Amino acid sequence: MNFLHIGVVLLLANVLTQTNATPHKGPILDDYIIVNSAREAKKLVDKAYLQTRTNLKAKVKRETARFQDMKAFTTQAVGTTRNAIRSADYLEMTLQVIAEKLKKMNSEPFNVSDLLTPEQNAIVSQLTGCAYKDLPKECDSSPYRTINGECNNRKNPILGASNTGVKRLLPPEYEDGISLPRGWTPDRPINGHTLPLARNVSNVVVKFSKESLVLDDNRSFMFMQWGQFQDHDTDLSPDVPSRTPFFEGTDCEASCVQSHPCFPIMIPPNDPRYVNGSECIPMFRHAPVCSLINPLRVQINVVTAYTDASQVYGSDNKVATLLRNNTNDLGLLAVNQQFTDNGLSYLPFTKGPTDICTKTNETLGIPCFLAGDVRVNEQTGLMVLHTLLLREHNRIATELHKLNPHWPGEKNYQESRKILGGMQQKMTYKDWLPLLLGDNLLKVLPAYVSYNEDEDPRIASVYTIAFRMGHATVPPVMVRLAEGYTPFEPEPVVPFHKLFFATYRIVTQGGIDPLLRGMIAKKAKLNRQNAIVVEELRNRLFEMVSRVSLDLASINMQRGRDLGLPGYNKWRRFCNLSAPQNVDELAVVLNNTELAEKLIDLYGTCENIDLWIGGICEPLVPGGRTGELFSCIIGNQFRRTRDGDWFFYENPSTFSPEQKASIESVTLSHIICANTNIKEVPQNVFLSNTYPQDFLNCDSFPAIDLQPWKDEDTDDEEGST
Repeated sequence: MNFLHIGVVLLLANVLTQTNATPHKGPILDDYIIVNSAREAKKLVDKAYLQTRTNLKAKVKRETARFQDMKAFTTQAVGTTRNAIRSADYLEMTLQVIAEKLKKMNSEPFNVSDLLTPEQNAIVSQLTGCAYKDLPKECDSSPYRTINGECNNRKNPILGASNTGVKRLLPPEYEDGISLPRGWTPDRPINGHTLPLARNVSNVVVKFSKESLVLDDNRSFMFMQWGQFQDHDTDLSPDVPSRTPFFEGTDCEASCVQSHPCFPIMIPPNDPRYVNGSECIPMFRHAPVCSLINPLRVQINVVTAYTDASQVYGSDNKVATLLRNNTNDLGLLAVNQQFTDNGLSYLPFTKGPTDICTKTNETLGIPCFLAGDVRVNEQTGLMVLHTLLLREHNRIATELHKLNPHWPGEKNYQESRKILGGMQQKMTYKDWLPLLLGDNLLKVLPAYVSYNEDEDPRIASVYTIAFRMGHATVPPVMVRLAEGYTPFEPEPVVPFHKLFFATYRIVTQGGIDPLLRGMIAKKAKLNRQNAIVVEELRNRLFEMVSRVSLDLASINMQRGRDLGLPGYNKWRRFCNLSAPQNVDELAVVLNNTELAEKLIDLYGTCENIDLWIGGICEPLVPGGRTGELFSCIIGNQFRRTRDGDWFFYENPSTFSPEQKASIESVTLSHIICANTNIKEVPQNVFLSNTYPQDFLNCDSFPAIDLQPWKDEDTDDEEGST
């Protein structure tokens, strides 16, 4: 150990001694056991990582490469994110190796973290690489956000930063008290009842016939799409990079084995998809982050928690640099060099030997797009909004250069980024959230008062599940419309499952305008208790790019279990709502006896109901598009993210009053008119609108007024400025 390492160990030991609420218990272990266990753990993790990467590389190089292999390869965590996850896996596996050794020496139940001294915890953290995660950061007084979110909060510089842990609003309920998913052991009762298979709940409660589908008379397709786009700005928890268990070499996708990090969704025997008695929908656990104080597993969030347009600019300095146009000093973002959209820019393409998007139409071979968020290519609606805001950044940067030609490109970039981030905040908080939360808005999200450095803006693990309520607003098709909002021939209606990774539908089929017109003129799906998630997502998700098409409803419930989220009633109590104890009380909460009976038949008790299915089944609040429970959880998150953001656009230190007024005047209609060839748009694109009576000429929606950003040059007697 060199002097730097010794210093880190001593620093961490001091921190752990002061902050660890659990005193050391049991016998003191020899340090050599700690060191050897860490070495063994690192070998196990490295072997699994390497095996997965090697297998995926071999698979994608084949001429008959399968979609799911390419998707797994291209979505693997890389760079600083991969290093952060690897360190967390080292740490967790080290504790498991120590525990296995202690089991041979001690028959009494124990918690391995209680047996380590603060000094030994510090040694483990140093050996696994976790010691460097929370070292003090130096912050300057820049008027601009950092790309990775650090230094937003000067008191706690990593709060809300990328590659840090999610927040817990309630303690997790892991099966082993540390990391195993809730319901990991199928026949182990919880509150006196075993958890049902997530797929079985999906079949009984979520599945519905086409005849029950109802579109939303008051919300547009764009309302749904903005929700997903906003979600991608604030949270992303990737899977553990390994596709094989750390203690075994089994291929989880091929065998459906349940062994960390593999947590497959088993198919019930009576399911129409059941084939050979062992089929499953593969799922892998979310990756952890280093936890130096508390041994409980904490999931990583690899993007910034702030609403800062990071899905446009990236949450990592390397990605942010890659996305910039370095051919001039204008502060522009890079654009596609091979194709244009009738003269307007597309996102740049990714570069690499494998590309999942080319497989959706191998004849055309259009690659995936590159943006600040890796999920940009998941479906065409996301691609459209990414393209739109890329163009708006470059339009703003170009105009700022005209207003202030003396500004260097870096300032132009940062000011444009700051403006676009403020516009996204305004559109989300003032235009979109009121339509989501309805009459509950001010109850769960009070009006902005001021920045609060003691507020925790981190994304809560429960929010990542609750915000999946948006899946119930996705219609089964996307409609494309030509000028005059007539059908875009020859294929005006595209089933949703054919939109995944289909970049060719934008580049070779009319650009983003036909899709945009459909998104603002056509309706979202209405969430109803007898029609929750369409079959395009429940049975055909990623059908074109996976060996087994996925079930999004099942994944939502299984993911909640992976995170160790407590059951439905604990979250009701957290939100000061009633906690139903039987069928009759649940029927009152849901205003639906038949649905209450189904849930109790499946779960046995309201305490066990998975958060997502319980919340999505609640009746919508008046004027909103979510139930009481989800409105509470979502409002809590948006309040904390806003109030804990030093750069929130309403904070007086962020923009001048004139600049803030310019931002307040902007809607998504203004951005569409300024960056497309569309000539007519509705006043509010999030509402359901009928053409032509609800549409106005784009002359009614001028681009943002940037005059408040013009430097006022004042010459002194010597002529200097």
